Amino acid sequence: MPDSSRHPTAAPYNSRSRGTLPSVDPLASPWSAPATVAGFAQSPPNDVLMRFAAAELAGAGDAPCAVDLGCGAGRNGVPLASLGWHVVGVDLSLPMLHAAARRAAAERVPERLHLACAPMDALPLADASCDLLIAHGIWNLARSAAEFRRALGEARRVARPGAALFVFTFSRHTLPGDLVPVAGEPFVFTEFSGQPQCFLTADQLLAELAAVGFEPDPGVTLRELNLPRPGALHRSTGPVIWEGGFRCRS
Repeated sequence: MPDSSRHPTAAPYNSRSRGTLPSVDPLASPWSAPATVAGFAQSPPNDVLMRFAAAELAGAGDAPCAVDLGCGAGRNGVPLASLGWHVVGVDLSLPMLHAAARRAAAERVPERLHLACAPMDALPLADASCDLLIAHGIWNLARSAAEFRRALGEARRVARPGAALFVFTFSRHTLPGDLVPVAGEPFVFTEFSGQPQCFLTADQLLAELAAVGFEPDPGVTLRELNLPRPGALHRSTGPVIWEGGFRCRS
């Protein structure tokens, strides 16, 4: 059961998610490099997510709350705010968060985007406070199954009963079938980037989400993107991606 004593507020987001950011970047990685941030700042939103979110908004209440996990420079968070969502964007890259704030200001929705510097497995949000959760290119960055499962558990903790979840994460088909995971890990590999990252089969992804209370939503059927063409001699350098919608069980 969630430990509500750690998150005592009843509001969707507490004071830590209202734009209070640290003065020093805690990530200090290539993700925070100026060229990387500039590229992400210009990235368009995921069209499938936007359609899913628009449909969810139609049935939401007066102050619908979405949390964008690993929001980066706001490629999805700012368009979601423009749709009418109150968005909490969390990330560990301070330059990315500043870029997201600038994008929200440029799109004239700064009051609908609340930014927090926080990891995916320790969200500064109240229990059962979010109507929509977006895990777009973030859970695959977990360095262990334990971290991955903590992140899923946090998503479940902050999800209201019936909340929607949009998942965009690495597929096991990114890597050759004969590769073996990191010792002691079920789905963590280092071959793609040199760093531990999560690559799940469909069965693994469905089982991990089911274990914390999320089931597939027929509105966005789980599918793989970037699969190589049958008979292709070379695989694309990009990862194969799982994309799909899920629903928090009541």
